[in-house]
Amino acid sequence: MRFVDFLLFPFALIYDGVTALRNRMFDVGLKKSQPFEVPTIVVGNLTVGGTGKTPFVEFLLNRLAGKFHLSVLSRGYGRKTNGYKLATKDCSPAEIGDEPFQIYSKYKNKVCVAVGEERILAIPMILAENPEVEAIVLDDAFQHRYLLADLNIMLTTYQKPFFSDYLLPMGRLREGRVNVNRADIIVVTKCPQNLSDREKNDYKAKTSAYLNSAKPIYFAGLKYGEPYTLIKEDVTLRDNIILVTGIVDPEPIRLALEGKGKKVLEILAFPDHHAYKGQDMEKIKEIYKNHSAKSVSILTTEKDAVKLKDNKLLEMIKGIPVFVLPVEIEMTLNEEEQLLNKVESLIINKNAESEI
Repeated sequence: MRFVDFLLFPFALIYDGVTALRNRMFDVGLKKSQPFEVPTIVVGNLTVGGTGKTPFVEFLLNRLAGKFHLSVLSRGYGRKTNGYKLATKDCSPAEIGDEPFQIYSKYKNKVCVAVGEERILAIPMILAENPEVEAIVLDDAFQHRYLLADLNIMLTTYQKPFFSDYLLPMGRLREGRVNVNRADIIVVTKCPQNLSDREKNDYKAKTSAYLNSAKPIYFAGLKYGEPYTLIKEDVTLRDNIILVTGIVDPEPIRLALEGKGKKVLEILAFPDHHAYKGQDMEKIKEIYKNHSAKSVSILTTEKDAVKLKDNKLLEMIKGIPVFVLPVEIEMTLNEEEQLLNKVESLIINKNAESEI
């Protein structure tokens, strides 16, 4: 334990007391949770971020959007608007948030995307505008207990699982480890390739120590796709990379790039959900200039790219080769089938019940 943790420990205790009291009030019925006739599927975590929620939501959409009419509901973290808003072709990241804009950009004709801080108010509004919706996937709503979700999928990373983390401000946990019991499915994300059965069983045992009953635990890695240019120019990604990110942990990207023979010369890491400004473009230009003799490319994430597409920002980095790295969830075929069968069965069965 770090010395600073001794100073932060009293604050973590206070935070634990507050969150535990709130959860207890929901557990005993002093605060009410609202169910809905439409199936609701929560993708969330116990930590403040960085578990891969958006790639996992996209994983579900990729597998299920062809079978069901789906909607995605997010709080829209980082947006400059408030209240309920349905994503349209005229929206921007500032209006609906980074991740919802990214999802809408990919699935605009297949999935209804909306944002709203109060999920129990937003859900009826989604259904009023889109009565064909057969299920709603809620991004980052594990702590939104005013909603009684039909399925809670909790993500935790392989590198820093919830069982070795600590409550804020000592660590990154939003609530105590025991609250893993609210999950119906647990997914360990950002796993290395070729994870052995022994390692999986070790994680399952450490997770089960906090569970009151057995729950399915699956393992997922991140698969990075082929980088594509942000600015439509006929250029090729170079072997020397400057990584520009506004995510919690850029380390897995660095490792993946170096595993493919790329050399990451420098990482320009901004805070999560960073809103890029002109001064940031100047910083990117400066770093690029410092390394330009080595034949270098700028590489960023899809989450960051949605904000960098602003015409004023693009003009400032005109002529610099900027690439975008797509990412998606990767699971073993067996575990993927098991997880998707549970989700599909829920959607089918609940919709069948509502028609009776």
